Amino acid sequence: MPCMPIPERFSPFDTESIAVAVIGGGPAGLMAAEVLALRGVSVHVFDAMPSVGRKFLLAGRGGLNLTHAEAAPAFVSRFGAQSTPVGEWLNDFGADQLRTWAQSLGIDTFVGSSGRVFPQEMKAAPLLRAWLHRLRHAAVPVQFHMRHRWQGWSEGALVFDSPQGKRQLKPKATVLALGGASWPRLGSDGSWVATLREHGVLVNELLPANCGFDVSGRHGQGWSAFFADKFAGQPFKTVAMRWQDTAGHWHRKQGEFVATQTGVEGSLIYNASRELRDQLLRVGQATFWLDLLPDKSLQQVQAEVSYPRGSRSLSSHLKSRLGLDGIKMALLHEVLDKADIHNPLLLAEAIKGVPVSVCRTRPLAEAISTAGGVALEAMNPHLMLEQLPGVYCAGEMLDWEAPTGGYLLTASMSSGYRVGQATAEWLAER
Repeated sequence: MPCMPIPERFSPFDTESIAVAVIGGGPAGLMAAEVLALRGVSVHVFDAMPSVGRKFLLAGRGGLNLTHAEAAPAFVSRFGAQSTPVGEWLNDFGADQLRTWAQSLGIDTFVGSSGRVFPQEMKAAPLLRAWLHRLRHAAVPVQFHMRHRWQGWSEGALVFDSPQGKRQLKPKATVLALGGASWPRLGSDGSWVATLREHGVLVNELLPANCGFDVSGRHGQGWSAFFADKFAGQPFKTVAMRWQDTAGHWHRKQGEFVATQTGVEGSLIYNASRELRDQLLRVGQATFWLDLLPDKSLQQVQAEVSYPRGSRSLSSHLKSRLGLDGIKMALLHEVLDKADIHNPLLLAEAIKGVPVSVCRTRPLAEAISTAGGVALEAMNPHLMLEQLPGVYCAGEMLDWEAPTGGYLLTASMSSGYRVGQATAEWLAER
């Protein structure tokens, strides 16, 4: 059953009374608003959608993954090239602080078997309701303005399209938390990119992250018609994936993923998506290798494949000796030609490392998250834009990325926390 949005009341505003306008009602924007409100700053949150936290609610539909319990050095390493700046945000508000914050809202958490951290109820809606209640009842209550789509600036004033028509205001400071461009139907469509570039802000191209891929092989782009019709939507279970990063280092991870009509997607694929995407951008093609029987050695597989099969078909033989059938067997037929699949040595090697080539990422709108965005070098360490004093950016619109597993949400909220603190201090100095 889909999560129902949490409606917001429309709040009129006096443009002279607004200290900070937060544009974007996702986790980063709400965290910045909370920090500011708790410091006694007048905050108004504007969002283009009818309610806040829409992507947050949808992400939590299958169980809200708040953060991850692994040690801080490993946690920070998940942010790749941006590990140093993101690590500085996490020093102030990291995984432990996020769990404490959730508990302060009455939301207890637990660590799952994979190290991922979830609310006890596994749901996003109770946490969001408690959070909004806190914001509305702060000493200086946060005001919300829904269906206000930001259009940029006019003579220094923020401009919004709203149900009441064009509205303008000049807050003392502005926090932009506009998201990336994944899941645009939930509000983050990347339309802000052109606006910031017009004002001289360096914004790197938005790219899909934690995304699926289309495959290519003996049958051209995509799966064969037989494979697509019979196996699209089915999972590859208990497999191990091996891939190479741009520095030449090899990675291996066990898990599962799903075959789509044209390719692959799912948690195991998302782990390698950054390296596969970057390789596609660099050389136009990328390959990963799939171990279909990770619990057996190559020697064991070779022995079973070579075992006399008598009158049995090869498929019956592999199912009987190795438990290999269904989508895994079909993948071997996709990649190997008839001669290779009947060569015991080549077949055994393929079972332990069948190559799967990808030719492109799935569209950005389908991705779990976004890479690219406002370059961190375009901001000071407090995430204020160098070109636009008093304007801060937070969340997924910044140029960083991370795998799924709680890292995305933690870093988004951490950046919002840093921006809230920095904005309050900037205002205090004035």
